[in-house]
Amino acid sequence: MEDRTGVIRLGRDGAAPDCDAPLPEQNGHVYFEDAAIGMKVGTWSSTGIRQTFQAYPHDAFMHVLDGCVSMLDGDGNATPVEKGQSFCLPRSIPVRWEQQGLLHTFFVTLSPPGVADSQDVSQRGSAIVLDADALEPGLVAEQNAFGGGKQRDSLVFTNRTGNMTVGMWETSAFESAMQPFSIHEVAQIISGEITILEEDGTAHVFGPGDVAFVPKGTVCSWRSKGTARKFYAIVDPKVTPHTDLQ
Repeated sequence: MEDRTGVIRLGRDGAAPDCDAPLPEQNGHVYFEDAAIGMKVGTWSSTGIRQTFQAYPHDAFMHVLDGCVSMLDGDGNATPVEKGQSFCLPRSIPVRWEQQGLLHTFFVTLSPPGVADSQDVSQRGSAIVLDADALEPGLVAEQNAFGGGKQRDSLVFTNRTGNMTVGMWETSAFESAMQPFSIHEVAQIISGEITILEEDGTAHVFGPGDVAFVPKGTVCSWRSKGTARKFYAIVDPKVTPHTDLQ
Protein backbone atom coordinates (compact mmCIF):
# COMPACT_ATOMS: atom_id res chain seq x y z
CA MET A 1 0.00 0.00 0.00
CA GLU A 2 2.93 2.36 0.45
CA ASP A 3 4.03 4.58 -2.45
CA ARG A 4 0.71 4.00 -4.19
CA THR A 5 -0.67 6.89 -6.21
CA GLY A 6 -4.05 7.36 -7.84
CA VAL A 7 -7.39 8.69 -6.61
CA ILE A 8 -9.20 6.37 -4.17
CA ARG A 9 -12.95 6.54 -3.66
CA LEU A 10 -13.68 5.48 -0.09
CA GLY A 11 -16.66 3.13 -0.39
CA ARG A 12 -19.22 2.20 2.24
CA ASP A 13 -18.57 -1.50 1.76
CA GLY A 14 -14.91 -1.15 0.89
CA ALA A 15 -12.76 -4.15 0.12
CA ALA A 16 -12.87 -7.34 2.13
CA PRO A 17 -11.94 -6.64 5.77
CA ASP A 18 -8.26 -7.27 6.46
CA CYS A 19 -8.34 -6.97 10.23
CA ASP A 20 -10.65 -8.14 12.97
CA ALA A 21 -10.64 -8.54 16.72
CA PRO A 22 -13.08 -10.09 19.23
CA LEU A 23 -14.85 -8.39 22.13
CA PRO A 24 -16.04 -6.10 20.67
CA GLU A 25 -16.32 -7.33 17.10
CA GLN A 26 -14.28 -5.06 14.84
CA ASN A 27 -13.66 -5.05 11.10
CA GLY A 28 -11.67 -2.76 8.90
CA HIS A 29 -9.81 -2.19 5.69
CA VAL A 30 -6.74 -0.02 5.15
CA TYR A 31 -6.84 1.60 1.70
CA PHE A 32 -3.49 3.33 2.04
CA GLU A 33 -0.56 3.43 4.45
CA ASP A 34 2.50 5.65 4.57
CA ALA A 35 4.61 3.95 7.24
CA ALA A 36 7.38 6.54 7.01
CA ILE A 37 5.10 9.14 8.60
CA GLY A 38 2.77 6.78 10.50
CA MET A 39 -0.35 7.48 8.42
CA LYS A 40 -3.26 5.16 7.59
CA VAL A 41 -6.47 5.73 5.60
CA GLY A 42 -9.32 3.25 5.74
CA THR A 43 -12.73 2.17 6.94
CA TRP A 44 -13.54 0.70 10.36
CA SER A 45 -16.61 -0.73 12.08
CA SER A 46 -17.23 -2.00 15.58
CA THR A 47 -19.97 -3.18 17.86
CA GLY A 48 -20.52 -1.36 21.17
CA ILE A 49 -17.46 -0.06 23.04
CA ARG A 50 -16.90 1.66 26.36
CA GLN A 51 -13.18 2.30 26.60
CA THR A 52 -11.19 3.19 29.67
CA PHE A 53 -10.12 6.81 30.07
CA GLN A 54 -6.78 7.14 28.25
CA ALA A 55 -4.62 9.34 26.04
CA TYR A 56 -5.80 9.01 22.45
CA PRO A 57 -3.01 7.35 20.41
CA HIS A 58 -3.36 9.22 17.08
CA ASP A 59 -4.24 12.47 15.43
CA ALA A 60 -7.41 11.40 13.66
CA PHE A 61 -10.08 12.58 11.23
CA MET A 62 -13.21 10.42 10.96
CA HIS A 63 -16.51 10.47 9.11
CA VAL A 64 -19.40 8.52 10.65
CA LEU A 65 -21.28 6.44 8.10
CA ASP A 66 -23.57 4.64 10.54
CA GLY A 67 -24.21 4.75 14.27
CA CYS A 68 -23.12 7.34 16.80
CA VAL A 69 -20.37 7.78 19.39
CA SER A 70 -19.70 10.01 22.38
CA MET A 71 -16.28 11.29 23.40
CA LEU A 72 -15.91 12.09 27.10
CA ASP A 73 -13.17 14.55 28.06
CA GLY A 74 -11.25 14.88 31.32
CA ASP A 75 -14.07 16.90 32.91
CA GLY A 76 -16.71 14.33 32.00
CA ASN A 77 -18.21 16.46 29.22
CA ALA A 78 -19.56 14.41 26.32
CA THR A 79 -19.15 15.36 22.65
CA PRO A 80 -21.67 13.34 20.61
CA VAL A 81 -21.00 12.54 16.96
CA GLU A 82 -23.94 11.38 14.85
CA LYS A 83 -24.35 9.59 11.53
CA GLY A 84 -23.23 11.81 8.67
CA GLN A 85 -20.94 13.98 10.81
CA SER A 86 -17.17 14.29 10.64
CA PHE A 87 -14.84 14.98 13.54
CA CYS A 88 -11.19 15.11 14.50
CA LEU A 89 -9.34 14.00 17.61
CA PRO A 90 -5.96 15.42 18.69
CA ARG A 91 -3.32 12.91 19.66
CA SER A 92 -2.64 12.39 23.39
CA ILE A 93 -5.73 14.16 24.72
CA PRO A 94 -7.35 12.18 27.57
CA VAL A 95 -10.64 10.82 26.28
CA ARG A 96 -13.07 7.95 26.75
CA TRP A 97 -14.76 6.53 23.66
CA GLU A 98 -18.34 5.30 24.26
CA GLN A 99 -20.74 3.82 21.73
CA GLN A 100 -23.79 1.61 21.86
CA GLY A 101 -24.42 -0.58 18.87
CA LEU A 102 -22.65 -0.66 15.53
CA LEU A 103 -20.44 2.22 14.41
CA HIS A 104 -19.02 2.47 10.88
CA THR A 105 -16.49 5.14 9.94
CA PHE A 106 -13.96 6.31 7.38
CA PHE A 107 -10.72 7.37 9.03
CA VAL A 108 -7.30 8.89 8.57
CA THR A 109 -4.91 8.46 11.50
CA LEU A 110 -1.42 9.86 12.02
CA SER A 111 1.15 8.66 14.57
CA PRO A 112 4.59 9.90 13.50
CA PRO A 113 7.39 7.46 14.38
CA GLY A 114 9.75 8.74 17.05
CA VAL A 115 7.23 11.16 18.54
CA ALA A 116 6.34 10.04 22.06
CA ASP A 117 2.77 10.19 23.38
CA SER A 118 2.09 12.41 26.34
CA GLN A 119 0.85 10.44 29.33
CA ASP A 120 -0.37 13.52 31.18
CA VAL A 121 -4.07 12.78 31.77
CA SER A 122 -4.51 16.26 33.24
CA GLN A 123 -4.33 17.74 29.74
CA ARG A 124 -7.48 19.31 28.35
CA GLY A 125 -9.03 18.81 24.95
CA SER A 126 -11.94 17.14 23.24
CA ALA A 127 -13.23 15.87 19.93
CA ILE A 128 -13.91 18.60 17.36
CA VAL A 129 -17.09 18.08 15.32
CA LEU A 130 -17.09 19.82 11.92
CA ASP A 131 -20.18 21.94 11.27
CA ALA A 132 -20.40 23.67 7.88
CA ASP A 133 -22.84 26.34 9.07
CA ALA A 134 -20.71 27.19 12.10
CA LEU A 135 -17.55 27.34 10.00
CA GLU A 136 -18.97 29.51 7.22
CA PRO A 137 -18.39 32.87 9.01
CA GLY A 138 -14.75 31.89 9.43
CA LEU A 139 -14.08 31.32 5.73
CA VAL A 140 -11.14 33.47 4.63
CA ALA A 141 -10.22 34.21 1.02
CA GLU A 142 -7.03 32.48 -0.08
CA GLN A 143 -4.41 34.87 -1.40
CA ASN A 144 -3.15 32.41 -3.98
CA ALA A 145 -6.36 31.64 -5.86
CA PHE A 146 -5.89 29.17 -8.70
CA GLY A 147 -7.59 27.52 -11.65
CA GLY A 148 -9.51 30.66 -12.57
CA GLY A 149 -11.65 30.45 -9.46
CA LYS A 150 -11.85 32.00 -6.02
CA GLN A 151 -11.17 29.86 -2.94
CA ARG A 152 -11.90 30.34 0.77
CA ASP A 153 -10.70 28.29 3.71
CA SER A 154 -11.65 27.84 7.37
CA LEU A 155 -8.95 26.03 9.36
CA VAL A 156 -10.32 23.94 12.25
CA PHE A 157 -7.35 21.98 13.53
CA THR A 158 -3.57 21.77 13.25
CA ASN A 159 -1.88 18.93 15.11
CA ARG A 160 0.98 19.45 17.55
CA THR A 161 3.53 17.96 15.18
CA GLY A 162 2.58 20.49 12.52
CA ASN A 163 1.98 18.07 9.65
CA MET A 164 -1.81 17.53 9.74
CA THR A 165 -4.55 20.10 9.18
CA VAL A 166 -8.34 19.78 9.12
CA GLY A 167 -10.84 22.35 7.89
CA MET A 168 -13.48 23.43 5.38
CA TRP A 169 -12.68 24.72 1.90
CA GLU A 170 -14.87 26.43 -0.67
CA THR A 171 -14.30 27.24 -4.32
CA SER A 172 -16.10 28.86 -7.21
CA ALA A 173 -15.89 27.27 -10.67
CA PHE A 174 -12.25 26.40 -11.41
CA GLU A 175 -9.91 23.96 -13.12
CA SER A 176 -6.42 23.33 -11.76
CA ALA A 177 -3.37 22.33 -13.79
CA MET A 178 -2.49 18.68 -14.31
CA GLN A 179 0.40 18.11 -11.91
CA PRO A 180 1.68 15.82 -9.13
CA PHE A 181 -0.26 16.22 -5.87
CA SER A 182 2.09 17.52 -3.18
CA ILE A 183 0.21 16.26 -0.09
CA HIS A 184 -1.98 13.41 1.15
CA GLU A 185 -5.62 14.54 1.34
CA VAL A 186 -8.94 13.06 2.40
CA ALA A 187 -11.80 15.18 1.04
CA GLN A 188 -15.47 14.87 2.03
CA ILE A 189 -17.72 16.77 -0.37
CA ILE A 190 -20.32 18.87 1.44
CA SER A 191 -21.99 20.61 -1.50
CA GLY A 192 -21.53 20.98 -5.22
CA GLU A 193 -19.54 18.60 -7.38
CA ILE A 194 -15.81 18.15 -7.89
CA THR A 195 -14.18 16.12 -10.65
CA ILE A 196 -10.64 14.82 -10.23
CA LEU A 197 -9.06 13.94 -13.57
CA GLU A 198 -6.04 11.63 -13.55
CA GLU A 199 -3.14 11.64 -15.98
CA ASP A 200 -4.47 8.61 -17.87
CA GLY A 201 -7.81 10.34 -18.51
CA THR A 202 -9.78 8.63 -15.72
CA ALA A 203 -12.34 11.07 -14.30
CA HIS A 204 -13.65 10.66 -10.74
CA VAL A 205 -16.81 12.65 -9.98
CA PHE A 206 -17.60 13.35 -6.31
CA GLY A 207 -20.81 14.86 -4.99
CA PRO A 208 -22.31 15.57 -1.55
CA GLY A 209 -21.53 12.80 0.92
CA ASP A 210 -18.75 11.27 -1.20
CA VAL A 211 -15.29 10.84 0.31
CA ALA A 212 -12.09 10.75 -1.73
CA PHE A 213 -8.46 10.15 -0.86
CA VAL A 214 -5.68 11.49 -3.06
CA PRO A 215 -2.16 10.29 -2.16
CA LYS A 216 0.90 12.47 -2.57
CA GLY A 217 2.42 12.06 -6.02
CA THR A 218 -0.88 11.44 -7.85
CA VAL A 219 -0.78 13.35 -11.15
CA CYS A 220 -4.21 14.94 -11.41
CA SER A 221 -6.32 18.00 -12.11
CA TRP A 222 -9.26 19.19 -9.99
CA ARG A 223 -12.23 21.06 -11.42
CA SER A 224 -15.73 22.22 -10.57
CA LYS A 225 -18.38 23.81 -12.78
CA GLY A 226 -19.82 25.81 -9.90
CA THR A 227 -19.48 26.50 -6.20
CA ALA A 228 -18.36 23.49 -4.17
CA ARG A 229 -17.40 22.87 -0.55
CA LYS A 230 -15.48 20.13 1.17
CA PHE A 231 -14.18 19.13 4.57
CA TYR A 232 -10.55 18.12 4.31
CA ALA A 233 -7.87 16.36 6.29
CA ILE A 234 -4.41 17.07 4.88
CA VAL A 235 -1.17 15.37 5.86
CA ASP A 236 2.00 16.97 4.53
CA PRO A 237 4.88 14.46 4.36
CA LYS A 238 7.33 17.31 3.78
CA VAL A 239 6.79 18.71 7.28
CA THR A 240 9.21 17.20 9.79
CA PRO A 241 7.38 16.53 13.08
CA HIS A 242 8.72 18.00 16.29
CA THR A 243 9.83 15.26 18.67
CA ASP A 244 9.90 17.15 21.99
CA LEU A 245 6.15 16.99 22.69
CA GLN A 246 6.07 15.32 26.11
